[in-house]
This record gives sequence, structure tokens and C-alpha cells, in this order.
Amino acid sequence: MYGLDAISAHNGWHMAALGISIVFTGLILLSFTVAQLHNILRLFDNRDAYYKRIRGLFKKNNNKQEVSDSDLSLSNNVKEAAGQCKLLIERIGEPFPLPRLIELSEKCGMSHPYSTINDLILAGFIVPDGKGYYVWNQDEQN
Repeated sequence: MYGLDAISAHNGWHMAALGISIVFTGLILLSFTVAQLHNILRLFDNRDAYYKRIRGLFKKNNNKQEVSDSDLSLSNNVKEAAGQCKLLIERIGEPFPLPRLIELSEKCGMSHPYSTINDLILAGFIVPDGKGYYVWNQDEQN
């Protein structure tokens, strides 16, 4: 028995189909690996940052000391920012819209105007007047 009859008799067509499917599966896996290689390399290059993130998830949070330390430095920064914003508010006039104060703060080069003005609102230097505008709290100035 020779030729196609021998191939059919010994399940040759099934083995050929199986071999082709194994080869194509390997080629598909190889193409996915090559396509995602840049992500694997980025993960390898930034592994220290990822290790720190993972370690941070499992550490106990001791935020009590950090909060008290940041409150001390925040009070000085808030007082400085209050002086700068007071000058801007005098220029705008009271009551003033908050977007206008933010816009002037950006033009004057104030560092982080959004967070600075938010800190002033939280500290009570700037208070809403109930009509959509804000006013400078004179009691907080002293």
C-alpha cells in the first residue's frame, strides 16, 4: 500500500491536520507575545515603581504623623496665599466669581491656583455669599 491509500489507512490526514493546527497555534501565541513585548519591557524597566506600589498596599498606614506635619507647613502656606489672594480680590471687588479669581491667579503666576484657592476656602478665608459668588472673610484675616 503506497500513496494516498497508505496515508488514509494510518490516520495521516488527521495527523497532518493536527500538526498544522499546532503550528498555527504556536504562531498565534508568538505573534501575541511579540505584540505585547513593549508592555513586558516597560514592566521590567519600571519594576521598582511597581514593587513600591505593591509594598504600599500591604503596609500599615501611619497617616496620623504625616497629617500633623503637613498641617504645620500648610498653615504657613495658607497665610502666604491669603495675602496674595487678598490683593487679587481687592482688584476684582467683592463679591467675586471664583473662576475670575482662579483666572487672575494663573495670570499672576501663583503656584497651583486651584489647590491654593481650595485651601483658602477650606481654611475659611474665602466664603460663599449664597448667591453664587464669594467674599473675603474679614474675621479670618486677624
